[in-house]
Amino acid sequence: MRFMMLMIPASYADAAPDVMPDAKAVEGMMKYNEELKKAGVLLALDGLHPPSSGARISFKGGKPAVTDGPFAEVKEVLGGYWVIDVRSREEAIEWARRCPAGENDVIEVRRVFDIGEFPEDVQKVVEGFGELNG
Repeated sequence: MRFMMLMIPASYADAAPDVMPDAKAVEGMMKYNEELKKAGVLLALDGLHPPSSGARISFKGGKPAVTDGPFAEVKEVLGGYWVIDVRSREEAIEWARRCPAGENDVIEVRRVFDIGEFPEDVQKVVEGFGELNG
């Protein structure tokens, strides 16, 4: 089963566009990432720039509207993610518990859909898109 672990850093919503993590925090995270890799469960990972350097596109009334960051109404934002392949939800949670996150940080664990979970008609649609169906 694939799971996405979403890092939600406590202070990222208000971070400046050029903010960078300190070396000690990066070192701890890299050691954790190395554990995931050595265990053979890591599929992908990335850190994200703060929302102040991003944009949101909304589709009210069917028309795209762009809002540049920062986003005043946002309380929680993503700082990065991992995609892991483990045997169970419990194992994914256990990996998240081992992360060297800060005291006020949160990791959300969400299962990634597998094509086999969808109804047959949906699977046929996806199959028609070849390599895009993962």
